[in-house]
Amino acid sequence: MKLNIAVLPGDGIGPEVTAQAVKVLKAIAMEFNHVFTFRKALVGSSAMDKTGNPLPEETVNICKEADAVLFGAIGSPAYDHDPDAKVRPEQGLLGIRKALGLHTNIRPVIAYEDLLNKSSLKVKQIKDTNLVIYRELTGGIYFGERHLSDDGNTASDVCTYQRFEIERIAHGAFKAAQSRKRKLTLVDKANVLESSRLWRRIVKEIALQYSNVEVSYMYIDNAAMELIINPRQFDVILTENMFGDILSEEASVIVGSIGLLASASLGDKHAMFEPIHGAYTKAANKGIANPIASILSAAMLLDHFGLDDEAALVREGVDKSLKLHITTPDLNNKYDNISTTKVGDFIEDFINNPDETNLNFTNIHLGQSTII
Repeated sequence: MKLNIAVLPGDGIGPEVTAQAVKVLKAIAMEFNHVFTFRKALVGSSAMDKTGNPLPEETVNICKEADAVLFGAIGSPAYDHDPDAKVRPEQGLLGIRKALGLHTNIRPVIAYEDLLNKSSLKVKQIKDTNLVIYRELTGGIYFGERHLSDDGNTASDVCTYQRFEIERIAHGAFKAAQSRKRKLTLVDKANVLESSRLWRRIVKEIALQYSNVEVSYMYIDNAAMELIINPRQFDVILTENMFGDILSEEASVIVGSIGLLASASLGDKHAMFEPIHGAYTKAANKGIANPIASILSAAMLLDHFGLDDEAALVREGVDKSLKLHITTPDLNNKYDNISTTKVGDFIEDFINNPDETNLNFTNIHLGQSTII
């Protein structure tokens, strides 16, 4: 298969982790005789530094011409601490989602057996957790009308949803549930918000078309609590933009690190794949950023094009790295010099040598080939 992939490394640790995902995809292409070409583009504060725009038109065009987009991370402390900034790096991410029509965000949450003790939650609570969050991505309060009064003392952000926006992601979530444990939970705030009442009404209508899926409804405040108390009760969580953002960040506590959570953002014509973590600029260029979420996002990219064996091999490499503690400091208390690059090297080597299990740890520490 031939794929043209736009690469938007972005800011902070984005370039480091994205480089490892590209490395893994190149190994897959070589192993399975595919042709993957990569074209980089600017976004976020790095784009602002060079063009003054967090989403240059050239970047949009490169993404539209590509078969898929691999995204890194976005953000800068220089703007985080300036509430008066009119242009922010995050506008680049929101802009690319809107420009490509990426309305459905899919975020798997899996509690890896080898990392259960890395979570701050009790093992008995999180063991066997395997859920997916379907988050609407181009509507709601993040894209609603904003207003600031002339005196600067009153502000508003409008949350708006239309029927078609809810219907299209709801159908996707129900279909996903049919291929999983056939359970779907709509998370809303229908006791207070009119937009949530619209969500609930439409989802109830659509549920009639999926009679083999068990549907439940949960308010966001209760869902946030239940996600920590008993995450195994969930299979597919369907929710709006902001609630989905918050819940998926919270879910990182279950898996032990936000550096493990990947995502796919899908539209009718385009698809983008990215880790859910931010730019984490304090860790930039130190070799400590966890690249696994970015690598798993690359696996989701392979899934999207029906390359199931290829995606499975990437995930096997990730599983192996976790089992053998070939991970960055956020997860690793066994070895103290496993860098971002070494994690990528290990998974790359695993793809090239999937049947070899005799690992030479001396070579790992020397930064040489991880498999002999």
